Amino acid sequence: MSINTPEELEKLKAAGVIVRRMLEAMKKAVRPGVTTAELDETGAQVMREHGAQSAPQLVYKFPGVNCISVNDEAVHGIPGERVLQKGDLVKLDVTIEKDGFMADAAETVAVEEVADESQRLMACAERAFHKSMLVARAGYRVSEIGRAVEKEVRRAGFSVIRDLGGHGIGRTIHEAPRVPNFADPQANDILTEGLVITVEPIIAAGSGRILVAKDGWTVCTADRRPSAHYEHTLVITKGEPLLLTAA
Repeated sequence: MSINTPEELEKLKAAGVIVRRMLEAMKKAVRPGVTTAELDETGAQVMREHGAQSAPQLVYKFPGVNCISVNDEAVHGIPGERVLQKGDLVKLDVTIEKDGFMADAAETVAVEEVADESQRLMACAERAFHKSMLVARAGYRVSEIGRAVEKEVRRAGFSVIRDLGGHGIGRTIHEAPRVPNFADPQANDILTEGLVITVEPIIAAGSGRILVAKDGWTVCTADRRPSAHYEHTLVITKGEPLLLTAA
């Protein structure tokens, strides 16, 4: 969506604040021995306290409140009985609806100490996001975001997962435009002031090819190598974008 009124912006900001509070609560709860279902409930409690709804449940009937993916699981992991272990990489992906507006963010969290490769992978996903913010501005093409992400990811020796990426958001989860994490020539939309999108590097230590697990939801790396995910919802401006889901 594109923001047309101050009231729309305030409602989007409010949704973003809830997403951030949910993420922070879940991050604090990450430790060995906790289940992904327990993490999901931690986020859900914050969500309910603020009168919000799970957007994945609302739009897609997702089995959990939040998507929680571990290690080779890239996105859309279903919370359940899985117990976190030291060294795991946990992707917390939160999308909520509040007063008719939606916001979406994700972070990758290490369970205590992780392997050097995993640490570098996490850092790379976040770094690639921030590199892309230099071109996430009015007048640039969407493909410039993907070019910036992939350049940083390849420089670090990792791969983008080309089948997954960002998107427009606002009134529902997935709106136009598609925001790929590589310089897709078909992503030629011009970014305009007020446009609301997510930018979300989703990267892997291996080939970046994916498959969908038997549960029909969880997207995993085909070679079972670890993945990382970093995402914010943002508003395009003439200068630095406004991050709605940042602290």
